[in-house]
Amino acid sequence: MSTHDFPKIIIAIASSALFDLSDSDRVFQERGEEEYQKFQQENLATVLGRGVAFPFVKRLLTLNEAFPDIKPVEVILLSRNSHETGQRVFKSISSYGLNIHKAAFFRGETPYKYIPAFGASLFLSANEEDVRSAIAAGFPAGRVVKTEIQDEEDDSQLRIAFDFDGVAASDEAEKVYESDGLLGFYFSETTNSEKAHNPGPINNFVKQLMMLRGLESEKEKQDPSYRRILDLAFITARDAPAHERMINTIKSWGGEIDKSFFLGGTPKKKILETLSPHIYFDDQERNFDDVHNIPLVHIPFGVKNKNQ
Repeated sequence: MSTHDFPKIIIAIASSALFDLSDSDRVFQERGEEEYQKFQQENLATVLGRGVAFPFVKRLLTLNEAFPDIKPVEVILLSRNSHETGQRVFKSISSYGLNIHKAAFFRGETPYKYIPAFGASLFLSANEEDVRSAIAAGFPAGRVVKTEIQDEEDDSQLRIAFDFDGVAASDEAEKVYESDGLLGFYFSETTNSEKAHNPGPINNFVKQLMMLRGLESEKEKQDPSYRRILDLAFITARDAPAHERMINTIKSWGGEIDKSFFLGGTPKKKILETLSPHIYFDDQERNFDDVHNIPLVHIPFGVKNKNQ
């Protein structure tokens, strides 16, 4: 694919995912909307702290500098704030030098319905209701999980990691496991090893990143001094022989992947801490247990989330 054929990656993000709004939320919960708006106006000059998705967004936007002719990434703010209280968010965006210029403010209403209107391949928010509503409507969304983030300023690489089933691919294999057990799962996956899985809720986003990773490989060949930004990984509980169908599915998507982990029963915690991704997507919250200093995103999709 040439750079001019590359489809723009559009990320819609809530201010709750981009910034730490703990103090603001506390004012809203304890003192109400009017005092919340007053608090934001009084603190216009106070820059908001970095949120869970900040390291991811900051580095993703640097790809526009690497490919200035196409600027492959666009980030749009979708906020439950009014445009008046959203002033502080935009001032913070400017203070951090983030290249974000588009926004929509909804004064307390959910913004998820506008995900397809903006052409977004991913919506990130800390609001669980918004994310679950988006997923139920068939839109690509994830809830950022509250955790402490220590972003290393001199780390220019962007490491993104994904679970496979229920995230990049559909939950069809998980349904077989739930109904037929491990042996039934292995039988189904090996029998259908050449058949690609149906896409999962954020499949388009994953494929776009893989294609962009391919463009970076071409740039490296043309310019040996270029330092690649993207590093993409799949971290899955699958193992042999179920790995083959996953590999064939990923091949069918095109693009490139840097790392694949087939862990079987090995916990993901130590892999995540060693890889240290700037964001990790998984449909099972239990995989986040005792994981620290990793930006985590829950995709509330599929059979593993049906009773939640």
